[in-house]
Amino acid sequence: MSHPIIRPARTDEYDEIGRVWMESWVSTGLAEASNFLLANLRARVQREIEDGWTLFVADDNGTIAAMLALHLPKLYLDQLFVAPAYQGQSLGRHLLAFTRSQMPNEIELRCVRENEKAWRWYEREGFVFETEDISPVTGFTMKCYRWKRQRPTG
Repeated sequence: MSHPIIRPARTDEYDEIGRVWMESWVSTGLAEASNFLLANLRARVQREIEDGWTLFVADDNGTIAAMLALHLPKLYLDQLFVAPAYQGQSLGRHLLAFTRSQMPNEIELRCVRENEKAWRWYEREGFVFETEDISPVTGFTMKCYRWKRQRPTG
């Protein structure tokens, strides 16, 4: 199977990106789908772009399979969400490799503490736990991680 193409998101896709974000977030079991949640996430996409996000999508022949939000100046992977129909197909790993191409030396991220599947995956992918804090946006307790490129020794 070929992976969807990772490309910059278009303005006309923001509503669909919000839907993919909600469906993926709901798939964690930490929220229930609702019009309220969908409206919040759709509004947040625009707000976060204005605040510095570089937003990408994984495009599977016109279907948005995933969203990836990076804050490049801060070396921060803000959001990585794969639509439920595309989960378990290594798309997350493909998006993470793309992220490392954009931020090749260091990446910081935060993950909801209760989303154990996600933070265990980041740990397997080489991210190191640093601390916990409370998200001012969501109120969730967040596990803070950092990845740094390994320098050759010798």
